[in-house]
Amino acid sequence: MAYIDELELVLEAEQALRRRIALRLAKERGDSVVDAPSEQDVLAADEAIGAWAAEAEDEHDARAFRPLTPLQELLAEHRALCDRILDIQDRRLS
Repeated sequence: MAYIDELELVLEAEQALRRRIALRLAKERGDSVVDAPSEQDVLAADEAIGAWAAEAEDEHDARAFRPLTPLQELLAEHRALCDRILDIQDRRLS
């Protein structure tokens, strides 16, 4: 049985989710959605991810009582994946 690196799998999942966020942003702008996001879409996704991460935790907690938009769901999922990546890296350093 071949060795499968957990970190590699999670990093791949993070990149795939980043592309989904880019495609979601393009869709919300009304662009015709294709299989691969444009460079502009990826930059917009990076900005959205950064803005989501920069918001205060209590902002996210306040949303617990309101339904999240599809984009917010993707951003929350991305944040969870990034936390998992950091946990894996921390375990490897200890």
